[in-house]
Amino acid sequence: MSSTPFDPGPLLGEHVHLEPLTIDHVGELAAAADDPAIFRWTGSVVSDDTTARAYIDSALADTTRRAFLQRDTRTGVAVGTTSYYQIDARNRSLAVGYTWLSRSAQGTRINPESKFLLLEHAFGSADVVRVEWHTDALNEQSRAAISKLGAQFEGLLRKHRRRIDGSWRTTALFSMTDDEWPDAREVLRTRIGS
Repeated sequence: MSSTPFDPGPLLGEHVHLEPLTIDHVGELAAAADDPAIFRWTGSVVSDDTTARAYIDSALADTTRRAFLQRDTRTGVAVGTTSYYQIDARNRSLAVGYTWLSRSAQGTRINPESKFLLLEHAFGSADVVRVEWHTDALNEQSRAAISKLGAQFEGLLRKHRRRIDGSWRTTALFSMTDDEWPDAREVLRTRIGS
């Protein structure tokens, strides 16, 4: 794949390295899926090599998505994924999501630094003006994490997506603009200690 602002290659931080997701990550991704509960709010489940391969195949087939493996720099172990998606070069916007982390990585500096790296690249090299996040309106943990990034709650999208069980989810929509990024950037830097 040719390099574009939306295909940044690896994004390297002190606590996490984001590597473009490839089929070579199947085993590591399956191992990172250490608790079925982490997929409660997601649209797909990773539980073994077969489901990890399907997850990666789906991510790579989506031309508006750039998926990353999240690797803990302290241990070198893969701990989950995150993505840019709904990439819209014309309107200079994208969404950040498809994020899940192994239990061992939750509550650490990995997620805030991962989002810092994605936002730094998005508002910098990719020159976007708007980043969105979507989460199940019932997922309080995710809503709190998105708010702590400095994103603004914009509203609810009713019957927006299907859950794994087939029921309709209401999506909580958050965003951040390029005008808001400088202040959010400093808050995130403080949170991750860089």
